[in-house]
Amino acid sequence: MRLIYIHQYFLTPEEGGAVRSFHLAMGMAKAGIRVDVISSHNREDYDIQDMHGFRVHYLPVPYKNEFGFLKRLWSFWNFVRAAKKLILKLPRPDLFFVTSTPLSTGLIGLWAKKRFAIPFVFEVRDLWPEAPVRLGIVKNPLLKKSFYGLEKRIYRSASKIVALSPAIKKHIAKVVPDKEVSLITNFADTDFFFPEYQPKVIDAHDRRSSLKVAYVGAIGFVNGLDQLLNLASVALKENLDWEFVIMGKGAALEGLKAKAEMENLNNVSFREFGDKEMVREVLASADLVYLSFRQEPILGSGSPNKFFDALAMGKPVILNFTGWVKELVLQHHIGFYHFPGKETVLLQELKAFKERPEQWSKMKTKSRKLAVEQFSKNLAIKKLIGLLKPLQRQGKASGAYNRTA
Repeated sequence: MRLIYIHQYFLTPEEGGAVRSFHLAMGMAKAGIRVDVISSHNREDYDIQDMHGFRVHYLPVPYKNEFGFLKRLWSFWNFVRAAKKLILKLPRPDLFFVTSTPLSTGLIGLWAKKRFAIPFVFEVRDLWPEAPVRLGIVKNPLLKKSFYGLEKRIYRSASKIVALSPAIKKHIAKVVPDKEVSLITNFADTDFFFPEYQPKVIDAHDRRSSLKVAYVGAIGFVNGLDQLLNLASVALKENLDWEFVIMGKGAALEGLKAKAEMENLNNVSFREFGDKEMVREVLASADLVYLSFRQEPILGSGSPNKFFDALAMGKPVILNFTGWVKELVLQHHIGFYHFPGKETVLLQELKAFKERPEQWSKMKTKSRKLAVEQFSKNLAIKKLIGLLKPLQRQGKASGAYNRTA
């Protein structure tokens, strides 16, 4: 089978961030599928790289989290146009695998199906346009109607749909009740992240503390990390020798640093955004991993990468949002819920739990067990391969173009 994988924000472990597509592409290549990934980068020229049995085509389409709404839309549209041009130069695939966000990547799937009768699978990572509408980012009635119409059209045209969370799957079922939706959540790399890993000294800020809480990930408007600083502030007032580590990048980082400095939060340290090696260092040195989103129900529908990294490391978590992840954490007794404004209550829970090492040990064991038995990388890849194989014949039986790279 030959497959073209569309992901505008493809990342490698060396770059850090969300590397789901890297592992899925590598898993497909190992299963004998010839994979070409089409992505973008902030450089001026087109580039192609061979990686672990698959190829990645980088289109020169700039994008940054700091971009405003209109500039983001322009980037999305440019990527669609550039990807179409590149596809015409590549060997004809049997199948397209298209992942969002942005939703606009689905336009490539629609185009390929109409022009070449090639089927596509659409993977839904976040609810778009539902999320920006709920967050007040998209307000124009005509834009809303257009985006919702595009969402429905993509779902209806896709041969298969993959949802990254139960909440996303439920939403899609409401939009297109007649379509089958497969659930393949984000996953844990249980080979790379494991409880026995011994951390090294990370940098000069590293210090000994009786308890360390770490946040690793995006630092943007939707992440709501003020709540973590509030927790650190209360811990400082109670003279607790606890440390709070924040590692990541995003538009809200400088504001967060300014707030920590203004409030003299000397128990908070910031680390530069790093690759997977650095993420492992930070998680390994932490006692608890903090997961954070703003208090918007729609944000709890996602499948946060660092939750699964924490599970693989055997780390209990603290989270401040509702949704399926919260239900999972409380059901399996692998963490704590940070109710907004109730920092003192949470600190009391943590202090009491810290004094019961046997329960602490059980929580770590349960986290790792959940990662291995339900959310391992290999399970996700196996499920995806099983989903794709029946579609191979559809692509081969349909019309073809014969241009080659």
